[in-house]
Amino acid sequence: MNNRKKAIVISMLFANMLVFTACASTEKPTANSAAPIISTAPSTVNELTPTVTPTETPEASSAPLSTPNGSITVKPVSVPSETTTVTKQIKEMFELAKVGKVAGITFAGETGFFEDVEKAWGSADHKDVVGSFIYATYGKKNAVIGFNKGDQIIDIRSNDPKLQTITLNQILQALGKPVDTKVNGDDTIYIYKASDMFQLKFIIPKSSGKVDHISVFDTKHSVNNMAR
Repeated sequence: MNNRKKAIVISMLFANMLVFTACASTEKPTANSAAPIISTAPSTVNELTPTVTPTETPEASSAPLSTPNGSITVKPVSVPSETTTVTKQIKEMFELAKVGKVAGITFAGETGFFEDVEKAWGSADHKDVVGSFIYATYGKKNAVIGFNKGDQIIDIRSNDPKLQTITLNQILQALGKPVDTKVNGDDTIYIYKASDMFQLKFIIPKSSGKVDHISVFDTKHSVNNMAR
């Protein structure tokens, strides 16, 4: 090969090298490149979980309630029902009747005499004869006192307004069924045995359906005698 041909070959080889170098310099790095990859993921688990501050639960305050007039302590108040109050009232009547008495009247059947009533209360408004007995009415005392011919008290009646709100149902709830009932005109008389000697009677007019008056009646001395 002459020198001219050698020169041409060398020139071509040199040109190819230049083209190859140029192509290599413009080629983008591949996925296998050793260049570091910047990660956008959180580095720790704690960074993924937001920090939650627990909500504090206020403790129940023992402080009294606040009112416009100041602080007061509110306490539950037990108030007896009307039914309970009336039941207690009726049972107290029954207990007094056992010893011949009525609430609000100091005299008693069997042991009391009408002369004692007159000494304490004075003369009656009026007296009425009913069978073998005499009944003295004292309007201001809401009372009628019955006595036999021996002057012994055998019947104490009270028409106190406090009694005149009581109904038959309330009596039945407190004392149960009466031992006997009687009808006198518009009145129905409900009779309870308080003791071997005394009866407790509730007189209820049909027109009102409520107690008109009560009676504590001495069954032993309610006879026509001169007992003293």
